[in-house]
Amino acid sequence: MSCKIDYQPAPNLLENRVVLVTGAGDGIGRAAALTYARHGATVILLGRTIAKLERVYDEIEAAGGPQPAIFPLNFEGATLKDFHDMAETLDKEFGRLDGLLHNAGLLGRITPFEQYNPELWGQVMQVNINGPIWMTQALLPLLQASDDASVIFTSSSVGRKGRAYWGAYSVSKFATEGFMEVLADELENQTNVRVNTLNPGATRTQMRRTAYPGEDPFTLRTPEEVMPTYLWLMGPDSKGVSGQKFDAQPPRV
Repeated sequence: MSCKIDYQPAPNLLENRVVLVTGAGDGIGRAAALTYARHGATVILLGRTIAKLERVYDEIEAAGGPQPAIFPLNFEGATLKDFHDMAETLDKEFGRLDGLLHNAGLLGRITPFEQYNPELWGQVMQVNINGPIWMTQALLPLLQASDDASVIFTSSSVGRKGRAYWGAYSVSKFATEGFMEVLADELENQTNVRVNTLNPGATRTQMRRTAYPGEDPFTLRTPEEVMPTYLWLMGPDSKGVSGQKFDAQPPRV
């Protein structure tokens, strides 16, 4: 579980790469989309709130980045047909996919399992693991069309060691870690697609505020400050690295 917080990327690290970011409207997804575009990527912004995606789109254009694309999608209600229609659209537009950052996530509730609502449990599993799995399956042909594709699944410390009251979120992240290992093992030596997980750590986001309402957010790194590992995993410097678990920042002491 290494960390690349001191990584110094080349300015054109992601030039001519097509990268899809889920949950791109705010938080870590927004920071990743802007950072990837600043390093030359054509970014596909995927999320459920069009207005937020449009703001990120405008920021990328204003900064002089490659023209991004917007793809509205809500994992909660997404079907297999939605994922395959998306893959068909992206194939026509781009012909390949060089990177996929699965960042969208749903916290659910921090509550004893005894009191957990089964419907909410299902929603968390749909957004955090089921949707990303079937989206990845639909996009695999596009990823395999790339000379060097990277898939990054967002994990969590509670997906590596269980913690009381974290319920569906924790279980979904354990499943994410397991699926990453299965897919990485399947694709190893067969394709140019590498697959890893990345735990962003304690970061100043809305999800973190919801999970830790009493915490001082200014003691946390911002999404922008944890981007070095996101860049390293998405770019060519991590070529050949697959099936590994990474942290975006050192553990808090």
